[in-house]
Amino acid sequence: MAMSTEIQVLNFLTSWKDGILNISKSYIDKNEYKEKALDFIKNHYLFEVENVLFKPTLTKTILFRNDLNSALSYFIGGPIAEDTGFAIRPWKDINIDEVNNLLENDLIITMGVFKFTLLDTNEMTKVAFTFVLKHIDNKLKIKVHHSSIIPT
Repeated sequence: MAMSTEIQVLNFLTSWKDGILNISKSYIDKNEYKEKALDFIKNHYLFEVENVLFKPTLTKTILFRNDLNSALSYFIGGPIAEDTGFAIRPWKDINIDEVNNLLENDLIITMGVFKFTLLDTNEMTKVAFTFVLKHIDNKLKIKVHHSSIIPT
């Protein structure tokens, strides 16, 4: 895979991680976290352009969030009862590790590990992720997102 693509993917993953941290901080600071969450989804996912498959980390009853509103519910809480707001948890840091990439036609598949650290307890949650990314308007966006907890 071309170095520029590797850099684009790393930049995208960093932007995704920073977006989650920004939503979390906005929620803690009682700022406009809902607007930040909506902007985050629009900037990182293809929901407004085409179909997206999204299996978030902490879903149990309703496994998939394949539209913008249900994705927003997952990230900040909403009409789906099990959604407590993944992005509004008090995250202190998110590290990206073990990234692997494949380029297939016009799609980029990236998988790796996000290590989420909570602000107060320093408890770490390790999450394996797979994103299928697509170039649109000179940006990468998520077409498929699957993530799950890595048991410790």
